[in-house]
Amino acid sequence: MVHTSAAAQERLQPLTGGRIPENDGPSYRLWQREGGHLPALIAVPHSGRCYPAFLLAALRQPERASLRLEDRYVDALALPAAEATQTSLLLADAPRAMIDLNRSADDIDWGMVRGPKPRMTRHSLANRRSRNGLGLVPRRLPGMGEIWRRALDRSELDSWIAGIYHPYHAALSHELERLRDRWGTALLIDLHSMPPLPKAHPHDQPAEFVIGDRFGASCEPGLVDLAIRYLANNGRRVAHNRPYAGGYVLDRYGQTARGIHAIQVEVCRSTYLDARLDQPSVRAGAIAKLLSGLIRTLGIEAALMGNSGAAAQAAE
Repeated sequence: MVHTSAAAQERLQPLTGGRIPENDGPSYRLWQREGGHLPALIAVPHSGRCYPAFLLAALRQPERASLRLEDRYVDALALPAAEATQTSLLLADAPRAMIDLNRSADDIDWGMVRGPKPRMTRHSLANRRSRNGLGLVPRRLPGMGEIWRRALDRSELDSWIAGIYHPYHAALSHELERLRDRWGTALLIDLHSMPPLPKAHPHDQPAEFVIGDRFGASCEPGLVDLAIRYLANNGRRVAHNRPYAGGYVLDRYGQTARGIHAIQVEVCRSTYLDARLDQPSVRAGAIAKLLSGLIRTLGIEAALMGNSGAAAQAAE
């Protein structure tokens, strides 16, 4: 079912933009639902699997690093969910190993870059993630250490930012503004996947889904409560903001005073991937259906919050 829905979604001729250096493919695809029935956008920033040959050669353990960095095949959930709900969808094709789209553009570990560097304040907020090895360009992973064989040239970094980062965020911003202009409100669902959470004790059952809203800053609380109740009522274990409260995307786009709401949805990879957490399993279809229901429920509620009076259309 997942593969059929994805194929149908592909026939919608997505808008493409950006460029993956030395690959020449687009860095993102956007399925823009001009006549959609919900004021919602699903965005998947860590879905990219287009690895240029030079990138694979520059990584110490490319297969292991890619498996750890990707939100592995979460696009196999997003594609059918967007089709079922007639919701706009933004997928990154550039891999997170090159650029993490859920980071600030200045969250850079300049110690891994050759060439001119900007003057910066030590331990500034701008580079807080890069100090842990997971900034705009990931440098280190727990259990792996350094993931690169060599330093990056400044010109290389600049081309990645210009070809991948700025086009993706321009498309994301434009689509949210389009939805808000039409409906009076817009809802961003930033979709991610997470490794299975550790057990706090032998009989613990960790969450399968985590809803993040930057501790109330990025989304109307009623929408967050609705998301949590929907998942719980469907027999799923769900947590709120812990251990994932959302990152840069929610900080930047969650503008509740302007009617733009943003939540992060983390899906445990064990719910839709095989035992190796590598390929989609037979359970992926059920999880895509569950997400479809979640998006529809949240989208209808968001429409009721808007000023366009189009809530009846959303409920069709």
